[in-house]
Amino acid sequence: MLLAQFLDRAGTGVWAAASVLYFTFVLGLDAGRIGLLLGAAAVAGIAGSPLAGHLAGRFPVRSLLIGCHLLRLGTLGALLVVTRFDVLLPVVAVTYLGDRAAKTLEMLFATRVAGERRSTYQALSRSTANAGYALGAGLAAAGLAVGTREAYQVLILANAVSFLVAAALVRRTRGPRGPGRVAAGTGDPDAKAAAAEAEAEAVAAARPSGAPSPWRDRGYLRFVLLDIPMHLDDSILAVGLPLWLVDHTDAPHALVPAFLVINTVLVVVLQLRVSAAVEGPRQAAGAVFLYGLTMCACCILLALTAGAGAGAASVALLAAAVLATAAELMRSVSSWELAVSLAPARARASYLGVAGMAQSVQKSAGPLLLTGVMVAGPAGWLALGAAVAALSAVQRRSAVRRLDTLTALSAPPAPTRPAPGDGRGGQPKSPSPPASRPER
Repeated sequence: MLLAQFLDRAGTGVWAAASVLYFTFVLGLDAGRIGLLLGAAAVAGIAGSPLAGHLAGRFPVRSLLIGCHLLRLGTLGALLVVTRFDVLLPVVAVTYLGDRAAKTLEMLFATRVAGERRSTYQALSRSTANAGYALGAGLAAAGLAVGTREAYQVLILANAVSFLVAAALVRRTRGPRGPGRVAAGTGDPDAKAAAAEAEAEAVAAARPSGAPSPWRDRGYLRFVLLDIPMHLDDSILAVGLPLWLVDHTDAPHALVPAFLVINTVLVVVLQLRVSAAVEGPRQAAGAVFLYGLTMCACCILLALTAGAGAGAASVALLAAAVLATAAELMRSVSSWELAVSLAPARARASYLGVAGMAQSVQKSAGPLLLTGVMVAGPAGWLALGAAVAALSAVQRRSAVRRLDTLTALSAPPAPTRPAPGDGRGGQPKSPSPPASRPER
């Protein structure tokens, strides 16, 4: 499964680096149509997570994930022949919907198979994904250097092939209903317990009747809503840092690729260590507050770069990239752990599908929010940092309160004290009336 994710992300890295240029130089789309195309795709991606969660309660996760890979294989193949914008719009939208659905299904697979080791699996998954993105970006750079129509088509074809191979690899994995390859396979009692829990959750998810709905759970919806700004590190790294460097500082433009390099290297090297330091949902709730403080420090650094010299601005921007990556490391652990722990086990698939919307919504709204922040200048960064820190404190308090409630509901009832005079202490019972003698 990790190898399948690596190939998936490598293909996605190729597409992310080449798609806008392909739309511009090969298909001849203007900036307005490209913006509409990507905006519609982002909106379609928001629906991918809850749709995947809904279907995962009724069908095997592995089969659905294979379907997502094959769906994207078909849409990317269509891109090689589609030139009309009205046809291109739904094709790209379905591609993004399949992408978000696949990520949610991967999370469900790990939740059911890895059991209590899901944090370790998540760390391995993120390290693998970042390595795949780096490989994809490198392959895309080689193709973009050639710059011909055929070179762009080869890049799209390489992305499509990555989905085909990923589907074949997923088909070889064991499904979530079995013991799994991550949590079982030895005589370790913890592994067997995790496998039993995974199988129980899968069976429970297969019976949606009577299960609670995440759309009616105000506490969980509050968590998902507050989780949206807890993903802003992604937009800051991809949009905020490059645009702020170019428009508001004297730092050299050649520094922009360094942001991606710093992010990729630190995630690959440190993700496992950060995951090992955050064990259980309560520590994950604490990591949410640390996320807010780290993002606040990142925003303060960006505000200080305005008007600074090229050297000082360069150092501050690189430090801001490090802080944004540190925030990402904490968010990747806390967000997923809380999404799993705050959801009832018998409806976990549908709940995690709704939780996956937070990242999709942020990807759509985050760049627009940062555009407004940069218009406001340094004050905008300071306001954003303070807001994220405050919301992280609210998220932490809300998560801990819900964890306390779930713990209280799942705790066994306290044993009742023996009644007086029942032979186990206390006052003697009142004497029973003598039994009447039967008539002869």
